[in-house]
Amino acid sequence: MSSANPLKPSERMKIPRQEPIEQAAAERMTNFLEVSFGFDDERSVIEAKRCLDCKQPLCIDGCPVGIDIPAFIGLVLKKDYVGAVNKIREANYLPAICGRVCPQESQCEELCVLGKKLTPVAIGKLERFVADFEMQQNLFTPPVIAEHREEKVAIVGSGPAGLTCAAELARKGYQVTIFEALHAVGGVLRYGIPEFRLPKEILDIETERIKALGVQIYLNFVIGRTATIDELFGEWGFKAIFLATGAGTPTFLGIPGENLSGVYSANEFLTRVNLMGAYRFPDFDTPIRIGKTVAVIGGGNTAMDAVRTAKRLGAEHAYLIYRRSRSEMPARQEEIHHAEQEGIELLLLTNPTRILADNNNWVCGIECQRMELGEPDDSGRRRPVPVKGSEFVVEIQTLVEAIGQKPNPIIQSTTPGLDTSKRGTVVTNEQQATSRPGIFAGGDLSRGGATVILAMRDGKQAAAAIHDYLEKT
Repeated sequence: MSSANPLKPSERMKIPRQEPIEQAAAERMTNFLEVSFGFDDERSVIEAKRCLDCKQPLCIDGCPVGIDIPAFIGLVLKKDYVGAVNKIREANYLPAICGRVCPQESQCEELCVLGKKLTPVAIGKLERFVADFEMQQNLFTPPVIAEHREEKVAIVGSGPAGLTCAAELARKGYQVTIFEALHAVGGVLRYGIPEFRLPKEILDIETERIKALGVQIYLNFVIGRTATIDELFGEWGFKAIFLATGAGTPTFLGIPGENLSGVYSANEFLTRVNLMGAYRFPDFDTPIRIGKTVAVIGGGNTAMDAVRTAKRLGAEHAYLIYRRSRSEMPARQEEIHHAEQEGIELLLLTNPTRILADNNNWVCGIECQRMELGEPDDSGRRRPVPVKGSEFVVEIQTLVEAIGQKPNPIIQSTTPGLDTSKRGTVVTNEQQATSRPGIFAGGDLSRGGATVILAMRDGKQAAAAIHDYLEKT
């Protein structure tokens, strides 16, 4: 038993899981403020008391970056919140971000022993609380870097993989430079995740903490155009490079009508709103047109972000069209629950077949077909099968397709000898090393679309591999 927890395991199991403080649905669907305000001090300590302090903490096995979860929860019990966040930061340098967007329910919390019979400890909410406490009280102090090294390492892309790799290498004493193609840092954290899930202020603070490690950042710098990978090795003098440019090129269904006005990819839609401030037009220069009725195609977190954003931009009806059932949706259950609270209308077991146009070549409807679930496919989910004669039309003025993304090919096409897959991803081994010595890759660039925490895992693993590589060269 943890010395900080006076309760017996049987007493801990009687404590109900604490619920976060949230905006009411009717209020939040009209603004872009955070949906959840997380835990306060009292709820955090009560929730921490639920931890069984297992001798074999399986929760750590479920964390892609290996956070010592029982140790940080033990510090929460002692109300040593700064100590708790520093314990997290030993394995994860972006705790305020992960506490908000990491799918804990399918990772650390899924393996929580308490969750086998009851509800698991709210690990993600505790992580967010201690990170936010440190921010609110202005108690962050940069770690002391024991050794400074001469080797220079380039990070291409400033999303979760790039930021994590940069932080890990900087803490080891390397001279780290991030090259970002856009005008602001964050990658998918900034252009893909809405303000109501991850405020830009939080991302900016986390970024400043990485810069405080001595990391240099170049913005508006397109590798493959402004400079090539070979030029980074040659003229710039970098000894190793980590590629983390994500998967920002949208994919489409290939159905008739996708070239109509009013049809967006989720990438364009969310980038306009999140990165370019369309939700604050005309205070920001970028507008976005939303019809009274909006449909979003897809069932993942990106689709959920897009449809909830459309609702906040004024859509009277916001539909989510998904070809499987609710139980097969890959989006986080918390996000689906929040969407339903906000009045998002789910059209499940529904597959779009064509997009309809009005006389001005603007989308006016989408034809769909009912589906039923057949045998499992390669993903393990039951395959959707069309129901003959079940076609119907939904009248809409805006359509967003959120069915996946693939990497931009600019670096692959300008870097000789870099092996890629048929999907356009960069091929890596288990240490994130590519086919070219000194070049490593990770995140969505090597995985295809995946989660923020898996990208961070790749960044962390790449940093360790780069350190080993430079030690041997």
